[in-house]
Amino acid sequence: MANNFGLLLNGLQTAISPFNLLCCIVGGILGIFVGAMPGIGAVAGCSLLLPITYKMNPTAAIIMLAGIYYGNMYGGAYSAILLNIPGDSPAVCTALEGYPLTKRGKAGKALYTANFSSFIGGTIGVIFLTILGPALARIGLKFGPPEMAALVFLALTSIGWMLGDSPVKGLVATGLGVMISSIGMDASSANFRYTFGFMGLLSGISFIPLVIGMFGFSQVLQMMSGDEIGDKADQYVGKLTLRESCLSRKEMLSLIPQCIRTAILGEFVGFLPGAGGTTSAFLAYMMERKINKNRANMGGREGTIEGVSASEASNNAAAVGAFIPLLSLGIPGSATTAVLLGGLLAWGLKPGPLLFQQQPEFVWGLIGSMYIGNIVCLICGLASIPILMKVLKIPKKVLAPIIIIVCIVGAYANSNNMFDVWIMLVAGVLSYWLQKHKYPITPVVLGFVLAPTFELKVRQALEISNCDMLVFLRSPIALFFLLFAMVLCLAPVIMKFVKKAK
Repeated sequence: MANNFGLLLNGLQTAISPFNLLCCIVGGILGIFVGAMPGIGAVAGCSLLLPITYKMNPTAAIIMLAGIYYGNMYGGAYSAILLNIPGDSPAVCTALEGYPLTKRGKAGKALYTANFSSFIGGTIGVIFLTILGPALARIGLKFGPPEMAALVFLALTSIGWMLGDSPVKGLVATGLGVMISSIGMDASSANFRYTFGFMGLLSGISFIPLVIGMFGFSQVLQMMSGDEIGDKADQYVGKLTLRESCLSRKEMLSLIPQCIRTAILGEFVGFLPGAGGTTSAFLAYMMERKINKNRANMGGREGTIEGVSASEASNNAAAVGAFIPLLSLGIPGSATTAVLLGGLLAWGLKPGPLLFQQQPEFVWGLIGSMYIGNIVCLICGLASIPILMKVLKIPKKVLAPIIIIVCIVGAYANSNNMFDVWIMLVAGVLSYWLQKHKYPITPVVLGFVLAPTFELKVRQALEISNCDMLVFLRSPIALFFLLFAMVLCLAPVIMKFVKKAK
């Protein structure tokens, strides 16, 4: 461990060299900007800038691209909180809690919480990467299809925590999300399902247009119909100065333990191949809705800073955690790190255990830049709060067309396909109808995200075991997750029986 800290100091010296530091700052700022623009995301941002970096020094290039990646996690919260349009998929849970805070005039506190929690989560993620990177990567290799299927099943059982006052409506919403996720090509058999002859549905429903429609366009429909709380724009305007947006000392101290535990969860999920920040944000949010002291208010119409904090700390830690299998094993932990893997190979670097020995300046320069990059993103994020909140002064009659344009551009930018715009519009109308009839939309999104992964991992597990269902019980890790899920399912029934007996 002492050797790691010595290498880290050398990495920090590499990171603060003038050109590398400039790349770190530019990458972080670009990441925030890309994250705040719905539909672009870190994958597109890194893909567009990757060719530019081919003639750069590999260390400077990876520092810039990494800055775009974790800066994107900061920026995704801004449009989610202010406009109810998640800038990127990990910010969905942030929108669930952040936008209600904006409607209560607490947009400043929500933005401050998002930046503060992102910084804590990202820093904890880098510390874990510094100390336990290679060891955690070896643990990640133990998660095969049975273990991943059991983990996702545990997450699916957690949907019950989000069903709200009507479990029946919550289950209907969950089933709707699962049905939507099954549209398109079956990942295992390559058969097409529920496409109804539409060429645009062959590849399934894209997540970004669906989320933009369900959260953004449906909000415009509520504005136009007068369903939204309040009719005047000034009811949405909170404090417009950084000082008045700051959290109190008590609030910050109460959030730190939560940031630590959700960051650890995010780091764990981040280094699992294919999991990513979206899954970690959902898992952290659901965990806090079960154990947080303020869990009774989470998921309601008023919003909580605890919900914003859980999502942001987790997805930032997951973004850093995705670098662990990339650098240690050459296995991308997310779509963005898959793009970065292509860059590493193009620069003549071979990720794996020998990379730490053969290219220490490159590896530790990248890790050192993450410490600096998190500070840069925090400063830029906090400084932009007064500017961002001026959006809330815009009258509804002006804001609604702006949101519509942002929704259309974001949906189209997902794949440069007009069909995604139609998906966004249909999703917005569907979400508006569901909310008008008191159906929760959170289970729809959660079912849509988790169902494909669960289906794929279950099929893979059965294929490698010749359809032996006991494969899920032979693995200690999978068995633990399944037993934990069973406990969660039975706990409400047992508690109800105990209360009745008392």
